[in-house]
Amino acid sequence: MRVHTTRFGAVEVGEDRLLDFPTGLLGFSSFTRFALLQPDEDGVFYWLQSVDSAELAFVVTDPSRWCDEYEATVRREHMDLLELDEVVDARVFVIVNKYDDTLTANLQGPLVVNLRNRRGMQIVLSDQRWTTRWEIARLQQPASPQRATA
Repeated sequence: MRVHTTRFGAVEVGEDRLLDFPTGLLGFSSFTRFALLQPDEDGVFYWLQSVDSAELAFVVTDPSRWCDEYEATVRREHMDLLELDEVVDARVFVIVNKYDDTLTANLQGPLVVNLRNRRGMQIVLSDQRWTTRWEIARLQQPASPQRATA
């Protein structure tokens, strides 16, 4: 399938990279079809690109790469909606945001995807350990130009 993006132009996406979020994402309920784009094989960040809007895309990552103890508890009703029999058949992603010179991950609102049918949903965790702005990286400030002295 050809997907139009504002970042990469038109890209060809395999069916195995198309995801359906029947209830959309928080704040974006009318957008339900997404493609999971992986810019390179070694990268830790992906683009969750709307199939229906070239302008709508989210940077996502696997939270376990940034927080060893992270655990997203998926309730039975969520598993039923995803047609998920076993939690091991799911993949969890979190949305990444940039705040000032920091990259943060929304660990409180993970995306859970059933790998068998590629159906996903965003859940909200009640566990207070996880925040919407979990720091995962600090960005380096550009070096200041040096002035020559005479």
